[in-house]
Amino acid sequence: MLAGCAMPHQEASTPAGTYEGPPVAIGQGQARTFVMLDEQGQAKTLGIRLSEAALSGLPTDGEREYLLSLPSQAAGTGYDHVAVDWNPHGHIPPGIYDKPHFDFHFYVIDAEQRNAITVVGEDLERARKAPEPAHMPADYVLPPGTEVPRMGAHAIDPGSDEFQEKPFTQTFIYGFYDGRTIFVEPMMTLEFLASRPDVSTPVKQPEIHDPAFAYPTSYGVRYDTANAQYEITLEGLVRH
Repeated sequence: MLAGCAMPHQEASTPAGTYEGPPVAIGQGQARTFVMLDEQGQAKTLGIRLSEAALSGLPTDGEREYLLSLPSQAAGTGYDHVAVDWNPHGHIPPGIYDKPHFDFHFYVIDAEQRNAITVVGEDLERARKAPEPAHMPADYVLPPGTEVPRMGAHAIDPGSDEFQEKPFTQTFIYGFYDGRTIFVEPMMTLEFLASRPDVSTPVKQPEIHDPAFAYPTSYGVRYDTANAQYEITLEGLVRH
């Protein structure tokens, strides 16, 4: 197992604080990324701020992807960009994830690399390639049929509530391509967000981490009353 270590320091000129990326219109509102740096200039929280108005006026005729860039101060996390995917009718598997919901993809590969994922022909085999067991998060599996163009394959935890005859509200997905983790993904229903939650959930870890990016130890979903917005966060970031 690789020993844990602190993430690389930001430049000395970057003080502790919260830094935001540019806004992107979603529904009748907007979303933007943000990163929180501690006194040592290290990123401990990376997230998305989604205005309450963004839950209104969403498309109903098909899926949409909204690309969010990260502030430069998030460079030390190893993440490249975020994609907010709105699924008005949900997606597979039926009876589980077929509710209106958001997929919040935090990618560690860039847009060009994503566009090269076609899941056709030989590329389908690359998308289906599972990581070495020590690199798969505890209890997660990579089911067949979860391969998606520009995303790769989706690993799930069969012990999650939605697979235990409980309603799907929120869950956490790991994304793989060619045996490597390429994104992490909090996923949650529109109804759950609209309930104005205030929760933090532990994230299961692999035995051996990819040193290319910082793994969250938990993810949060909170409603900020003062600013009428939701925060979806990767928390307790550690780069191993």
